[in-house]
Amino acid sequence: MTPDAIRLDVSWPLAVALVLLLPLAMGAALAWQQRRRTARLARYAHADALARLGARPAASRGRMLRLTLVAALAGIALVGPRWGTHEALESRRGLDIAVALDASLSMMARDERPSRLERMKQEVRRLRASSRADRLAIIAFAGRSYILSPLTADEGAIELYLENLSPESVGQAGTSLARTIRQGIELLGASSGNADRALVVMSDGEAFEPVEDVRAAAAAAAEQGILLVTVGFGSLEGSTIPEVFGNTVREKRDEQGAVVVTRYMPDLLSAAAEAANGVFISSDVTDRAGRVRAAFASLRTERRTVSAREDHVARFTWFLLPALLLLLLDTWIATRPRAGRVGRQPARVASSGDTLRSAATIILVATGLLGGCTRPPDPALRLEQGDALGAVSAYRALVATGDTSYELRYNLATALLAADSLVEATELFESVRRATDGDVRARTRFNEGLARLLEARAAGGDTADRAFAAARELYRAYLGERYDDVDGKWNYELALRPQPPMGGGGGGGSDNDDASEQPEDSPASGQLDRAQAEALLNSAARDERDVQGKRQRMTRQPPPPGGRDW
Repeated sequence: MTPDAIRLDVSWPLAVALVLLLPLAMGAALAWQQRRRTARLARYAHADALARLGARPAASRGRMLRLTLVAALAGIALVGPRWGTHEALESRRGLDIAVALDASLSMMARDERPSRLERMKQEVRRLRASSRADRLAIIAFAGRSYILSPLTADEGAIELYLENLSPESVGQAGTSLARTIRQGIELLGASSGNADRALVVMSDGEAFEPVEDVRAAAAAAAEQGILLVTVGFGSLEGSTIPEVFGNTVREKRDEQGAVVVTRYMPDLLSAAAEAANGVFISSDVTDRAGRVRAAFASLRTERRTVSAREDHVARFTWFLLPALLLLLLDTWIATRPRAGRVGRQPARVASSGDTLRSAATIILVATGLLGGCTRPPDPALRLEQGDALGAVSAYRALVATGDTSYELRYNLATALLAADSLVEATELFESVRRATDGDVRARTRFNEGLARLLEARAAGGDTADRAFAAARELYRAYLGERYDDVDGKWNYELALRPQPPMGGGGGGGSDNDDASEQPEDSPASGQLDRAQAEALLNSAARDERDVQGKRQRMTRQPPPPGGRDW
């Protein structure tokens, strides 16, 4: 459980006093009622005589405790306590959005608090939170632009790239809006789906390039049917740029030694929006994320299945239900026939209210018992117990009732995979993967890749090659979103090393004819354990970053005119 999942919240903070007032009021009312009844009975007989006749106080200590506890639980429920998180799959409508973020040095200026860059990140988070069904791509730009994240609905990946965004994450100083817009067009042009596309460029507008280039790039976005929204950050008065050197922070200076003052320049941003028939949002707008969302109002959305997380879930039922049960228990105790101490008490005639309360109690208990007895076995439990065929039958029965949700179809495909029905499972996985997004699609990719991998290891020739290639593509896409998943890395490593099947379903073999005689766990057989596979993939990722860094240094272009590298 995450730290924010255990914070306690309440819906009505001012009603917290009810937690104390209601039990006190209930106790006081019961004590007052008991004194009145005792006083009335004292008019007719002594206390000892009343005890022999079987008369009881209005409220015993047990009843006072029960009703006081009922009042306390009801008060807590009324406050509306909230804690924990809840995740579920929901069907929502969303867009495809590429967000280009200015990561140049000028965005470190503090004329917006805490800085232009941090304020820009806040607006992106608010834009994301307003519609979690959108697929978002992150582009960082300065003198050049770089795609940090493809179109994805993965909250963790988006937050990771936002958190690490800084001037150090781009390879060239300066600001180039034209290149960024063109790269955003290419990225959105490769997207699949029926949703409309939008490109949001967030910058202080301080770019040193011809306005004609920016307008030409923006016009190309309009031709591709992409809505261009430009958002400004900073102030017209400007601010200095802090630079950190070890433990020292000082103001940035230009080549002549003068302190650099960076200013918000709306001209290029507004010109780009005008050329693309888009929307320009100035830096003086308070709710910039809201204005961006309003600009999307006319765009066509697409229905998607997304993983919806609810923080601080309402938990009032945890207190209201025990209070109701205690109240029913108290009613039953108060209305049940009692055996007198002297002779035999006459039968007690139940009133209509007593009958209704007793009937409600019986119905509640019977419903709980019957529900537990008639509830069909959980298909997921059958699958966990190893009854794959039983789970398949149970999931098929649910489908036959009309439930065709993607979650159920995914579960059916998983059960088919466990039952070794690879062909049917693969077809069902593929249909779910193409129609869903978010967590369901990620899990579907993993299991479909496993099905392809099993198919490849059981087949041979071109069929095995195609299955291995499909498994590699699926796990590559899966690890692109969940790069720290050890099982995904392990299966990806298996898909990278296609080998002919051997006895017992294990791998083995190599180009050397003698290698097949080696045991499967021998390092020479090409089989890696989990730790080795993870080390290999991490090493490959480091090599890729080194190569990209070298390419950036080799292709680094001279700074913008006048040596302006901010």
